[in-house]
Amino acid sequence: MGTGRHPDYVSGVKETAIRASASGKVILLGEHAVVYGRPAIAIPLSGLRAQATLIPHPGPFHIQAPAVGIDAPLSKLPPDHPLARIVYLTAEHIRRPLPDALLRIESEIPVASGLGSGAAVSTAIVRALAAWYGVPADPPTVSALVYEVERIYHGTPSGIDNTVIAYEQPVYFIRGQAPEPLPVGATLHLLVADSGIPSQTREVVEDVRRNWEAEPTRYEMLFERVAEEVEKAREAITRGDARALGKRMDANHKLLQEIGVSAPALDRLVEAARRAGALGAKLSGAGRGGNIIALVDKSTAERVREALKTAGAVHIWQTDVEMGPAPLAVPGPS
Repeated sequence: MGTGRHPDYVSGVKETAIRASASGKVILLGEHAVVYGRPAIAIPLSGLRAQATLIPHPGPFHIQAPAVGIDAPLSKLPPDHPLARIVYLTAEHIRRPLPDALLRIESEIPVASGLGSGAAVSTAIVRALAAWYGVPADPPTVSALVYEVERIYHGTPSGIDNTVIAYEQPVYFIRGQAPEPLPVGATLHLLVADSGIPSQTREVVEDVRRNWEAEPTRYEMLFERVAEEVEKAREAITRGDARALGKRMDANHKLLQEIGVSAPALDRLVEAARRAGALGAKLSGAGRGGNIIALVDKSTAERVREALKTAGAVHIWQTDVEMGPAPLAVPGPS
């Protein structure tokens, strides 16, 4: 569950700090269309994590989140603030009072980047509070709680962020249905490149919705074409065909351009990756900023990395999706 005791404290009830973590995530294919009932594929970024640490502390429950300038008692935050909301929701769910503790939040995941930073922080908080009281925090429960906070961040979220982060495994996802663990036929090597431009997910999602309402036939057709690419990609991943997956990624990026969510900086990174030998590349997440993801092999990874730097990427992360069968089925809808 990604929890552990803080090494600076000795064990003992209410004398031990509890630390929990959660991974980031990246969407391989299917963003935006997934909001309208089509499938998407997402993977966890297990090496890029958010941490929540509960430290015994006298007085009212206190939150420290240096990255966003918060250092205050919980009562001083608006009830609908995302950090306050997930704390209140979790306490209500586990039917326990808030502990006399300081909650410190730290994250390696950049915000407004399409890497699931908000969902990762919320997940880590749920896990830490549950671990404090020794209450189970199974993935379906965590996912459902975090989804409520995602609505604050994103307005009409697909549910994919909370799902893939709560389960921390590759998933094939359709909104409102049980997520399906995804078998991987061969290890996939991916580079995630940050454009340095914040991606305002809520605004972009709302823009797409307005366009869909204005031109429903055109956008439904685009979403159907995205769904076709997702299904082909799913087959390619299962049989371990990285080259076929790369083609599906390229096609999905072109469709995202037609949907209107790419940007010159993202297109520049995608083209740089392809020219340097990537098997495929596309934007990932809401778009108009944030990240692109490039599929590489071991022989091209470094060359693609250097090309992305030259093209303006401000951060580049590498993640491998290991070959193996799907883990045990995950129960219930997100």
